[in-house]
Amino acid sequence: MRPDGKPDIGLGKDHARALEQWEQLHNKMPITIGRLEEAFQRFEEKELPKYASAETRKGYAKNLRTLRPVFGGMAWDEVDLPALRLYLDHRSAKTQGNREMSLLRVVWGKALLWGMTRLPWPAEGVRNWKNEEQAREFEVTGEMFAAVYAQADQVLRDCMDIASATGMRITDARTVRMPVDGVITHRASKTKKAVQFAVADSPVLTALMARREAMRAHSVILLATPTGRQVSARMLRDRWDEARDAAAYRAEVTGNAELGARIRAMYLRDMRSMAADLASDVDEASKLLQHSSKALTAKHYRTRADKLRAVR
Repeated sequence: MRPDGKPDIGLGKDHARALEQWEQLHNKMPITIGRLEEAFQRFEEKELPKYASAETRKGYAKNLRTLRPVFGGMAWDEVDLPALRLYLDHRSAKTQGNREMSLLRVVWGKALLWGMTRLPWPAEGVRNWKNEEQAREFEVTGEMFAAVYAQADQVLRDCMDIASATGMRITDARTVRMPVDGVITHRASKTKKAVQFAVADSPVLTALMARREAMRAHSVILLATPTGRQVSARMLRDRWDEARDAAAYRAEVTGNAELGARIRAMYLRDMRSMAADLASDVDEASKLLQHSSKALTAKHYRTRADKLRAVR
């Protein structure tokens, strides 16, 4: 290709690459063939929709938006372990940077299957190369729960009850269906594991069902507004922010600044940790949260100390 008044530009012998380079030179389009952007595009179009969890799709899409400006224009052989580590060093959100590297590894594995590269993942076999992570340890005390519960409307109270009684993720607490013959049956949105809860075994769920049946709502979803509408994630988020702020402010103006600070640090998803702490032991907590590993439960969710008996 020869621009006006300039020498020829060699496009190489690879026909597909030559066409793309011509397109880039002629129409100022970025080159993607032979670069990570080619894999990012295919993953976004073909693989991302396959994930059943909406939260997973949303998280991966967000990670892709962060990765593409940095790695999209790079050739595969330009991405080595020092480049990955440099990315993490400059990433302000350290834990999120680790998640982005995990996704990049997934995309890299797909690219190997698609024939886009023959190079192995640069960090293959290397341990402890990511940012060090600290497990979030946060205990929801009865005092904190009661403070927010007192400021919440009935919709938020019901959600807090479902999540703290069953250990469900908030997405599942929001979408679980009404019980049949006194049994709540649900398949977890993240793990796809099926669980059942007998309503009669839980005073909290029994009281919730009594309120729910008194509403005479037609919705098949357990958590509903007083008019029978299904509750959205945004509705819960807004209600939680309002109730939490009101509870924290009430604690602060009554002279308990420490309680107010702990309430402000609490998330609605911490109801799941509360459920783990209410379980009798780590075995029961792990089953309640549907974890495949008791170590995961103990590290990330259960904050209550084990009660031991002195031997003499």
